[in-house]
Amino acid sequence: MNGSTFKADIKYWLKQENTVNHLMIINIAVFLIVSIVRLFAFFGTPFATPAFNFMVNNLSLHVDGTLLYKPWGLITYMFFHVHWIHILFNMLTFFWFGNLFRSELGNRRVLPLYLLAGIFGGLLYVAAYNIFPQSPYLGGPMIGASGATMAFLIASATLMPNMEIGILVGHVKLKWLAIAVLVINLITVPEGNVGGILAHFGGALFGFGYIRILKSSGTDLCAPLMKLFDNLNNLFSRSKSSPSRSFKPKKSPLRVVRNPSDASHASRLDQLLDKISEKGYNSLTTEEKQWLRQYSNEK
Repeated sequence: MNGSTFKADIKYWLKQENTVNHLMIINIAVFLIVSIVRLFAFFGTPFATPAFNFMVNNLSLHVDGTLLYKPWGLITYMFFHVHWIHILFNMLTFFWFGNLFRSELGNRRVLPLYLLAGIFGGLLYVAAYNIFPQSPYLGGPMIGASGATMAFLIASATLMPNMEIGILVGHVKLKWLAIAVLVINLITVPEGNVGGILAHFGGALFGFGYIRILKSSGTDLCAPLMKLFDNLNNLFSRSKSSPSRSFKPKKSPLRVVRNPSDASHASRLDQLLDKISEKGYNSLTTEEKQWLRQYSNEK
């Protein structure tokens, strides 16, 4: 980013209007705060240990009776990490497959799917605990975005099963990568992280079901949250804007070098890029896709 400062880099990420970036920044910021408090607690700093315990008790998902008076844990747990290796793998998974999902189905679906998949994974863990309350592998508080991020991997693989991506072993189709990840989760059950694995499968199931329902019937399970967030965004936008200022549509982070003399083509290109940013490439009509390809070839 042209040798800019860390603060400028963060602003650059935020201005891209990419919800994947925003959610990653929230997760990383929470992790850094928790890690600093944990470090102070390690060195015996007064109030640091109670502060760390307070965060664990109030940001985790509890499956026992505690959930009844701390229901917000169903949301906060998917933004809360303690160990660096945990958040590293979750954020890498989310960065790769969250952006892949976003490029196909648009930015507006990212936050709703993240929240719904995380909640579904958490509820699966809660249900398992209540069905098998005596199990020694269930009952502890749960943290981490694994269930939410798993949904994007499986949703992308369901949407584009034959798409190939490059990994250490070469190029692999998304469907085989998804199956491999699920098998790895399954065979690690004896290691004891049953609650986390249930959340993984819950997120995976929701991601798979979301795409199948969307493709088969056109029903978008994220639509209610999308509408809610759009209304909230419009409300805050109106409160911040001056009456004398005219509305300017959101611009896509994708940009091309334009010929100043070709104003009409540039205007249409802006419209198509905005449409891709909001709803994904598949929202374009056949004629629009053909025009975009022709324009790209000419440039």
